[in-house]
Amino acid sequence: MSVFKYSKRDCVLTYLGLAFLLSDIGLDIWTAVSFYQEEEYLYLGILILFLVGSSVLGQAFSWLWYSYDNFERLTKVERCLSPRQLKVLHFLQLGTYFRHAGVVELTSCSCITKTRDPVDAAVFLTHDLSMLRLFEAFSESAPQLVLMLTIMLRQGQLDTLTVLKAIASASAIAFSVTVYHSSLRSFLPEKKKQRPISALIYFTWTLLLIASRLAAVALFASVLPCFIFTHFICSWLLLFFCAWRSKTELMDGPGGELLYQASVGLIWYFNWFTVVEGRTRYKLLFYHIFILLDMSLMCGLWCWRTHTRQPLPFKIPLFYACLTGVSVVGLYILGLILKIIYYKCYHPNLNKEDLKGDASSTTEKGGVFSARNLALEDSVPRFCDRSHVGEDLPDGAVAQADSKLYNKRMRKLAENFFS
Repeated sequence: MSVFKYSKRDCVLTYLGLAFLLSDIGLDIWTAVSFYQEEEYLYLGILILFLVGSSVLGQAFSWLWYSYDNFERLTKVERCLSPRQLKVLHFLQLGTYFRHAGVVELTSCSCITKTRDPVDAAVFLTHDLSMLRLFEAFSESAPQLVLMLTIMLRQGQLDTLTVLKAIASASAIAFSVTVYHSSLRSFLPEKKKQRPISALIYFTWTLLLIASRLAAVALFASVLPCFIFTHFICSWLLLFFCAWRSKTELMDGPGGELLYQASVGLIWYFNWFTVVEGRTRYKLLFYHIFILLDMSLMCGLWCWRTHTRQPLPFKIPLFYACLTGVSVVGLYILGLILKIIYYKCYHPNLNKEDLKGDASSTTEKGGVFSARNLALEDSVPRFCDRSHVGEDLPDGAVAQADSKLYNKRMRKLAENFFS
């Protein structure tokens, strides 16, 4: 039988994520046009930098994963392109959209026609997409939200509707992290499946930590806009060094691993991300102490600047400025309390052998599979376990329903998170 189950909930999350992607593209275009019409060319340049940088990062990961998987594609949409055409599409910043199209193809088969064959393949592809969306959330959405909040603070546009929009944007980022966490959870045995209360607590503390962090960075940037870039570069270099020293092992090549470590440094600037196997209690403690001190310093500088220099177009009494700074830091502490509750009550600690996917199989670039039925090597994707594949599988076909197809990259991240 299939290793993974692609439920209706997974189908809804897939299409919801696709809807968020399309709406995000539309909002990006609308924001860029608005900046151009208002002749805010500096903000427009920064926005374009975020958009292009995030797109290049996502396309680079997508292309590397295709190359690690020896360009073996699981869907008809992907197979209609040659490796050379895929390379051109990724260069044109369009490669990841074919991944989305492939997921739509397989989820339609799984959820509408009730076909069992593409179940594992659909899960495999959604795992890659969940990682790509996570990178996009922290390389584009988070910096863009900081930019929007900074502009609102500097122009004095903090009304109720603006605050609600900011909360919705932060919730979308937290949703991307929650979907990624759901992908990790798919490797757990059935008896360890996540309960709704656990998912709610995970989303809530993620939202509190991310929203408070983004708010602190925006407050700092609103009064010291020139120093925020220095702050980011120095913090990112430190976090990148920590990721490099952690000796991560996710990618199949040294260049890809460095890119991954640089991306981890970027994610760590906004939120914690587990990258190595084993207990990370003390690393997590030092990280949150560092972020908490950094946020306290940024909020303190914001209070001082608004009281002494008045860099904003509106006057903020010292009491309300201090109350705002304390509230931002307090929200982060509340998020930490909920995170502790989650890890104490709802987080499963397992050995990697207990996770779905055969970690003891022979490892090759692009995936894991057993030594049996190697005669089918040309007809079955190399990133699946061949131990139960039938002998009559036609050329180019996806592994049958009883094949053990799973995402090696996501399984490695699941080992890091649950061990």
